[in-house]
Amino acid sequence: MKSSQELLQERMERIKKAIALEKPDRTPVVISADAFHAAQMGVKLSEFCSSIKKSHEVMLNSIKALGDVDATSNAFAGTRLFSLSFYTKIKLPGRELPDNTLWQVDEREMMTVEDYDTILDKGWNEFSYDYLVNRLEVPVDEMLEELKQAPQLVKNFEDAGYFVYSGVGAQITVNEFLSGGRSMPKFMRDLFKMPDKVEAVLDIILEATLAKLRQQIRAAKPLVVLVSPARGASEFYSPKIWERFVWKYLKATVEAIIEEGAAANIHIDGNWERDLSYFKTLPKGMCIFETDSVTNIYKIKEILGDHMCIKGDVPAALLTLGTPDEVYKYSAKLIQDMGPGFILSAGCNVPFNAKLENVKAMIAAATGKE
Repeated sequence: MKSSQELLQERMERIKKAIALEKPDRTPVVISADAFHAAQMGVKLSEFCSSIKKSHEVMLNSIKALGDVDATSNAFAGTRLFSLSFYTKIKLPGRELPDNTLWQVDEREMMTVEDYDTILDKGWNEFSYDYLVNRLEVPVDEMLEELKQAPQLVKNFEDAGYFVYSGVGAQITVNEFLSGGRSMPKFMRDLFKMPDKVEAVLDIILEATLAKLRQQIRAAKPLVVLVSPARGASEFYSPKIWERFVWKYLKATVEAIIEEGAAANIHIDGNWERDLSYFKTLPKGMCIFETDSVTNIYKIKEILGDHMCIKGDVPAALLTLGTPDEVYKYSAKLIQDMGPGFILSAGCNVPFNAKLENVKAMIAAATGKE
């Protein structure tokens, strides 16, 4: 029987080969889930969201129960930290919501047009801290203190033989700060009414956030860093607007990650088929295109299959409403059709109400173990 450390090295090597477009001994499986772990372990979401440590304990026990997976996307759930990414308020179970209700982004216009001038004058870091603490009432210092546990939580997974896929957590592209803070409708309007000012603000945010990101990568030395252009899908923007206000900043973020020695997992939500060719300008064998099953995975394979690893794509609806046989067949077909340079995962995230037997069927399609 293999030790936990032998399993960890085997699983890491499997993922490294997939990212580098080499052929591993089998297709790796990465579980991207948060609320599902709580449901599987019979833990109320209010308890699961109560602290980083609690979510970590639930996730670790859940992964152990699932068995022969290669990695978890994260070592803990970032539900209480969402305001640090989307710059708007978050409703949490047990606080604004019933105990077992999924958390919600409570998007509204919290950032004003006048704030653009403040950012240009004072810089992003000074504005950001004041905005989070005084306008969103986020306990930033308390959260940062809690995040100091992260290295130990990653180690706990590794000691159990499981790789933590993204050891630094998620880095959103900078337009998301304004999209969340202004609200998406107002941000879209700003792109047309004051494009030069918005671009100048985004340039300042990019410089500040990439400086922090580089420091984090140098300290943690992760294999993979997750990048989330959550609202960057081609279907939301005209080509010129998309290239100027989405791709410019996504490309700069990905290139910074790669320069620091990590691979970039680009978490793609929505339909990006129009602009898939842009991704060929990124370094080969250093990126992962993670699709949520809205962008056609076969189109991704056709255009990018020889250039970057593909991750996905078992749909949330199939994991929730399908049968184990249907999930197994879908997953097995993906493994066969995608070939090397593929990581099997749920499309975006395993949903809260996914059937346990369906998640196990997805894993079995890769491992061959029932």
